[in-house]
Amino acid sequence: MATLPKPSLKTVLMGGSLILLTACETNFDMDLRRFGGGFDTSSAARAATPPRPEPDGRGIISYPNYQVAVARRGDTVSTLASRIGLPAAELARFNGLPGDAPLRDGELVALPRRVAEPSSGVIRPADEIDITTLAGDAIDRAGTDGTARRNDGPTGEEPLRHQVARGETAYSIARLNGVSVRALADWNGLDAALTVREGQYLLIPPVSEAPRREARVTEPGEGSPTPTPPSAAAPLPDESPAAAADTSAPDSPELGESRTSASAARMAMPVDGRITRPFEKGRTDGIDIAASAGSSVRAAANGTVAAITRDTDQVPILVVRHPNNVLTVYANIDGIAVEKGDRVKRGDKLAEVRAGSPAFLHFQVREGTTSVDPLPYLN
Repeated sequence: MATLPKPSLKTVLMGGSLILLTACETNFDMDLRRFGGGFDTSSAARAATPPRPEPDGRGIISYPNYQVAVARRGDTVSTLASRIGLPAAELARFNGLPGDAPLRDGELVALPRRVAEPSSGVIRPADEIDITTLAGDAIDRAGTDGTARRNDGPTGEEPLRHQVARGETAYSIARLNGVSVRALADWNGLDAALTVREGQYLLIPPVSEAPRREARVTEPGEGSPTPTPPSAAAPLPDESPAAAADTSAPDSPELGESRTSASAARMAMPVDGRITRPFEKGRTDGIDIAASAGSSVRAAANGTVAAITRDTDQVPILVVRHPNNVLTVYANIDGIAVEKGDRVKRGDKLAEVRAGSPAFLHFQVREGTTSVDPLPYLN
């Protein structure tokens, strides 16, 4: 049998360098311990994750459903607990740590219960902030004292909180959740060895990945030929009044596409009744429509229920999002018949008019965050 020549040291070093270079350029996951069927980290490499939010002066990051603390250099469980106002034993037990365990600079520690919110506020999704502001205007108009709390704090997606199970590693957790192990380590302050322990809470960085569309280059001669314009063979016929057919299709979902008179009848009256208070920019920001208590409140146009909130008297307020960043706000209602996220069509029942003296619906139209007179949409 012929003996194969041994590779030279130079060849080995060059091959190793190419492997490392390839790994760096493709964000290759170097963990090969579980590379059986289905091993693929390409989704994690493509995923874009934002940086971890900055904590307040105590080290607290606050989300709607939980809070975490960020340890400082030299911290132990006891010193961190003292700074945030929790018993050290409770904090240690919740995180599966010894009471005097040292903590790494930047390490995340989950809180077993809420402490005082950071002065910067709770981190909420950006679209929820917009909706809350819109609802706040509706609250003022619906007859409350206008003291409803508005969240003007930081925005961001609430990460998934994952508790490490026996046998899991940082690599397996990252792959399971479609994020890079580096992002997982950065968000949670893991050590250089990416050590995790059973019972530890980790935040899974939120992923914002835009779908990639591969550009396809058409080869010469490929594809359908360009048709000859009709005007090249004969002059175009005179325009006929058929163009007015646009106004005969009030169910078109293309709301807000035009803000001229062509937008007339783009929306239906949300309730049957007469307008008792007109639109005043900066005062009413909408209209009041008199209606009997219990009357059906209908979707003015096709859209998606973006939010259902309440004013300081716990009276529901409903917001529907339409195409082209147009929103409608329905206040002074009861008997909600839909849920957040539901797709609704023009005329679908959303709720009922709340009983009152007088009973009325407060209705707003917003182009983005700007209130506009609803009448051009309704007439």
